[in-house]
Amino acid sequence: MANDEKIKALRIWGFLHRLSYLPRWIIVLIDLSVILFTGVLSYLLIRRTGVFLEEEIYGLKIPIYIFVSLFSFRIFRTYAGIIRHSSYIDAVKIFFAQFTTAFSLLAINSLYWNITGNLLYLNIVILINAVFSFSCLFLYRVLVKQVFEIYFSNNQGHKLSRSIIYGSDANAIAVANALKSEMPARFKIVGFIDKSSHNRSKMILGLPILQHKKKVSVLMRIFNAEALVIADKSLSKEEKLSIVDECLEFNYKVYTVPLISDWEDQKEISKKIKNFQIQDLLERKPIVLDNKSISNQLKGKTVLITGAAGSIGSEIVRQVIQFDPKNIVMLDQAETPLHHLGLEISKMEINSKVCSIIADVRDRVAVNNVFNKYRPEVVYHAAAYKHVPLMEENPSQAIFVNVQGTKNIAELALEYGVDSFVMVSTDKAVNPSNVMGASKRIAEKFVQSLHNNMLIQNGFCKTKFITTRFGNVLGSNGSVVPLFSKQIENGGPITLTHPDIIRYFMTIPEACQLVLEAGAMGQGGEIYIFDMGKPVKIIDLARKMIMLAGFVPDKDIEIKIVGLRPGEKLYEELLNDSSKTLPTHHEKIMIAQEIYNEAIPLYGLLEELIASANKHSGDDVVAKMKEIVPEFKSMNSDFALLDKK
Repeated sequence: MANDEKIKALRIWGFLHRLSYLPRWIIVLIDLSVILFTGVLSYLLIRRTGVFLEEEIYGLKIPIYIFVSLFSFRIFRTYAGIIRHSSYIDAVKIFFAQFTTAFSLLAINSLYWNITGNLLYLNIVILINAVFSFSCLFLYRVLVKQVFEIYFSNNQGHKLSRSIIYGSDANAIAVANALKSEMPARFKIVGFIDKSSHNRSKMILGLPILQHKKKVSVLMRIFNAEALVIADKSLSKEEKLSIVDECLEFNYKVYTVPLISDWEDQKEISKKIKNFQIQDLLERKPIVLDNKSISNQLKGKTVLITGAAGSIGSEIVRQVIQFDPKNIVMLDQAETPLHHLGLEISKMEINSKVCSIIADVRDRVAVNNVFNKYRPEVVYHAAAYKHVPLMEENPSQAIFVNVQGTKNIAELALEYGVDSFVMVSTDKAVNPSNVMGASKRIAEKFVQSLHNNMLIQNGFCKTKFITTRFGNVLGSNGSVVPLFSKQIENGGPITLTHPDIIRYFMTIPEACQLVLEAGAMGQGGEIYIFDMGKPVKIIDLARKMIMLAGFVPDKDIEIKIVGLRPGEKLYEELLNDSSKTLPTHHEKIMIAQEIYNEAIPLYGLLEELIASANKHSGDDVVAKMKEIVPEFKSMNSDFALLDKK
């Protein structure tokens, strides 16, 4: 018997759990029952005082009362809301509905008096009933809401994370309301933190406002909180970073949420609450672009982007679209990623015509056909092989794509009179220690020499050849951040090549914004280097990513040192030892003054290099690369033997 009762109770709770909302007609019936109850209560209350009407016409009084009440419900749609999500708006609707009913009954009472000389209702009963009915209608909604909240809170109590919201403004309150109504619930809000002292001794949503006089970690410990949701829009980048670092130090989870001014509902707000990403913690000011200059270069033009399906190329496509070019030609040899990019772009409302071309930059004939058909005026050359260990094992392929491919595109740009050719390079081209970096340095040399040779021969060069050089890009294909994220998802370990390895980082949008800016400001022949901010120690990056995911480094997720890969440096540089920089009008972009080779001698060396690559002799290829780039010294690689000859 006890089991049957338990099963019955579980079925009832299961029904409540699945219940999303009551049909409107049921809510109307419940409301009607409530006002009938309050009407009788008001009548009996006054009746006990000895005040009553001489003539009680119940057959007329009750139908009129019901009809007027239903009419008020219809006008203010008091039945339209979901009861367990009732708010002050529902209270306002009920208030106006009941006092509309009261004033309507008073008007009917006055009319009845003028006709019959008697009152249909006592005026005092009408007013008392308005107060009673409003109170009861709203009270039962509050009770239903509380029952649901208590039920779901108890049902998921073991899953809820005790959390504090940093902030006490409208943004923070909206976030708190969204989290309280979120289904299934993730957080149990226990308080708010106010960085000022304006709200001392006050409460929000029945929860205390804590002053940020003590450290956040101390407040978290006092309230036994596990997570902090940062919703204060007035926090500076430095303040936010300080709070995040403090929370991570004490193994508290940290979440961030954007501003909510244009969000439609609470479900949308709760979806936006997310873990901090490592990109959010870059100590970097927003980049301000010279949009007018970029627009002058791109608006109404035909733009060719090679390597368009890659992480850098695809972002260049997205940003170029914003400047309303006439045509965008996306060229790549990777079929599936290019198809996906094409589908993404097709969903945008743009005026530009977008073409997807499957072609390999190594194929001179195929690329020539593209130039001949589309006649591009601006070229962004982002096609390249970039993985250091793979290129160390396949040096010939690095030459075919990074050198011969660049040579093909650059020469065709000159032949077809392209206005601007912008090449995407890398900091690994500086004092290269691997095949990939050396191949990009050779490509840089060729592009720069091609431009300067045209100046020497003709006194001008119609095509502006520009090179952009930057470091690692967070989130790019094959970069360390997606790798670490995947390893964390799989429970570890995170593999790190060396505990002292350091890299410069910037986000993909930042890098591409600066590529566009450099392309617009360049006069030709320059190698632009970007301000990459502070260098990041990769082991610190790994630890922070582990903590942001809610784990403890070397306890929950192991950091495993696997040794340097072939050709890998402990740190990267943006300039050769002999190079100097010149400032530009953009504080984040500088010009590297590199020594360049005359095109004719370099042409001969490149022909020999490509011939060696066609023979697929790794040692011969690398030896020729070292001849072209004397500063190329192989590190942690079998090719280091060639440096001793």
